Order: sequence, then structure tokens, then C-alpha cells
Amino acid sequence: EILFDTEKTFHFTINELEQKIKHKTNNKISLATVYNTVHAFEKKGYLKQIPINSNQTYFDTNVTDHHHFYDLNEEKLIDLKNSDVGPINIKRKINGKKIKSVEVLVKLED
Repeated sequence: EILFDTEKTFHFTINELEQKIKHKTNNKISLATVYNTVHAFEKKGYLKQIPINSNQTYFDTNVTDHHHFYDLNEEKLIDLKNSDVGPINIKRKINGKKIKSVEVLVKLED
């Protein structure tokens, strides 16, 4: 049985993934192992890190350039297509650097 469907976007925190793994298997797995594996997948480009605030980070199986809504009440990340966001004009330049991507995080509340 697979942990998540690779055909759909899957957003998760490391703690959520650890709980899902524990629910699906009787084998013991440490949080450190989950953490190291997730970061190894991110480093290889299989996952994208989405920082919400200084102590909450989600990981996304959709590594293409796109944006997100974040529902503060439900603590849920929702994909937002590039076509759903108007042009973004970054006016400041940093010498010797070029913009790789621009990702918008729109925080929602009730």
C-alpha cells in the first residue's frame, strides 16, 4: 500500500508524514529518519519546501512553479495555479543575482 498518490499533489509536514507512516505500518521508524529522508528527497528535487512561518514548514510533491493558499484555521495548504495570480513586478535587483522563481503564499482566515 502506498503512502500517497503520486498523481495528486500531497502537502504534508514532517510530523504529519510520521503519523501517516505509523498508521500504515507496524514497523518502528524514528522522527529523525523521516526528517532525514524528507530532506534528502527535497535536495534531490522530488519535494518542494513551503515555509509557512518560522516554526511550520510543509513539503509539496508538486515541484513545479506554482503558488499556494494557506488556511490558517484548518492549517491546510491549497495549490494556486500561476494563471490565478496576476503579473508580479519585482522592482529591486540584487547585483550578481537573478530571480529563479516567485512563489506567492496567500494566508486565509475565517
